[in-house]
Amino acid sequence: WSHVLEKRQPRLMRRLKRYQVANHKCLIIKYVGDTRYEEEHISTHDSQAMPAIKARTLAELGNLEADFRVIGIDEGQFFADIVEFSEKMAELGKIVVVAALDGTYQRKGFPTIMELVPLSESVIKLTAVCMICYAEASYTKRLGMEKEVEIIGGADRYMAVCRSCYSKEDTSRKEES
Repeated sequence: WSHVLEKRQPRLMRRLKRYQVANHKCLIIKYVGDTRYEEEHISTHDSQAMPAIKARTLAELGNLEADFRVIGIDEGQFFADIVEFSEKMAELGKIVVVAALDGTYQRKGFPTIMELVPLSESVIKLTAVCMICYAEASYTKRLGMEKEVEIIGGADRYMAVCRSCYSKEDTSRKEES
């Protein structure tokens, strides 16, 4: 789990490449709504890429995962069926690696990810650097005024902030209203 501007994709890609070096077949799944980079790949902000299958739900993959030992899922917070899928795959002996945000820009947890945490063997929470005071940043401030939760973007749409700066920024936004 990580902050929106932390490098989830490079970390996911490194983990999957390790499995590939060990001759494990890897299936990489990306959320269909993530259209920022290449369509058939997961990509980092610095243009590294790995082939990926697009999906809106994990169930729509059918039995595609049957031929793979390792399944990597990017933007896991957007898959409504991530918990059921991940549990089913783990029960079948698959290695499941999920890269996801744990919370929204409003600091509310993504319900499916919160449900997935206690079922996971390992959880790594990443942080970024606060773009205001340079402290550890665990939160995200959205730069636009959109209200929808599912707005996919990077530094063009979000700013990493620490607890103190999140509160200050949130207060100033309320005063402007």
